[in-house]
Amino acid sequence: MSDHGIIFTIFLVFSGAALLATAALYARQALLIAYILLGAIAGPAGLGWIEDAALADSMSEIGIVFLLFLLGLNLLPQKLVQMLREATLVTVGSSIVFALIGAGIALAFGYPLLDSGIVGACMMFSSTILGLKLLPTTALHHRHAGEIIISVLLIQDIVAIVILLVLQSAGSEVALGLLRIVVGLPGLVAVALLGERYLIRPLLHRFDRIQEYVFLLAIGWCMASAQAAEWLGLSYEIGAFVAGVALASSPIARFIADSLKPLRDFFLVLFFFALGAGLSLELVAEVALPAAALALTMMFVKPPVFALLLRQQAEKPALAREMGVRLGQVSEFSLLIAALALEAAVIGSGAAHVIQVTVIISFVISSYWIVLRYPTPIAVSDALRRD
Repeated sequence: MSDHGIIFTIFLVFSGAALLATAALYARQALLIAYILLGAIAGPAGLGWIEDAALADSMSEIGIVFLLFLLGLNLLPQKLVQMLREATLVTVGSSIVFALIGAGIALAFGYPLLDSGIVGACMMFSSTILGLKLLPTTALHHRHAGEIIISVLLIQDIVAIVILLVLQSAGSEVALGLLRIVVGLPGLVAVALLGERYLIRPLLHRFDRIQEYVFLLAIGWCMASAQAAEWLGLSYEIGAFVAGVALASSPIARFIADSLKPLRDFFLVLFFFALGAGLSLELVAEVALPAAALALTMMFVKPPVFALLLRQQAEKPALAREMGVRLGQVSEFSLLIAALALEAAVIGSGAAHVIQVTVIISFVISSYWIVLRYPTPIAVSDALRRD
């Protein structure tokens, strides 16, 4: 119940996740699906053990922050600039295609033009959490794929933030918000690089033998950058990613990454639980047909479109296909866009619900597709398990 607070929530999430994860492994199913299923069972629309999933949802955002920080630790700044050049063309081209297809499907199901436009915009993005959670970060033959995927997701996040600013503001406030992105992001990067060179690096050099201090300094650096990005009108996730990239050239970067992985996984379990807890069976029945059409279309369209655009950037066909599949779902950012659009009365509740159910369907299908076919840290097959 909600009055049991945080301890009961954590007990229910992790004890229940342990039980369902055990059953999932015996049944050779993806663990992420077990976490989502647990949320649906224990959430308000299920048994009601968790009456309000807001607490788990709030805590789960920390997992996304750590995920982006750890991925940034694997990218040297000079390498990231090179990857962004390639990823910009891929991201812009694919976003236009996905937005038009998504809007067309929504129009075909009778949604108004503005609602359909928002639905189409939500189809542009791929999931940062799913794409990176299922990516082996230490396998050398996946390093280049990881760099491209991270670059595409980073550009998509910036586009999503612009859309959120438009929904949250009007007139001159939108222009001010865009100015904060144009000025704030380069400023954040510059401060992070200088801070790493003249503050973090000397401290690590002086106290690197004290592992507890290194752990605390890494978390403090990550969260400080994340909060600074939020103040600048960006997002916690972008700030954490910038903090990770700034530290990537440090000789202690790998140690930091290994130390923070358990903390990241703790909060990501909460994310997938909260995703399932927010699902309503009544809601699913109401929008099942358009949501299924959108999710299946995106799942079948996104991989070949990404693969085609990546091959035009001289990527090998097999690698391009794999990256396309890993980017083939709809994003958690779409949930936030739908919620803000509904709050601002830009779209109706029907369109917002379609977006929510589309995201969950695409998460489930994409999880199975990736886990059963490509190397991941949580593969059910020993041959595909990589980390």
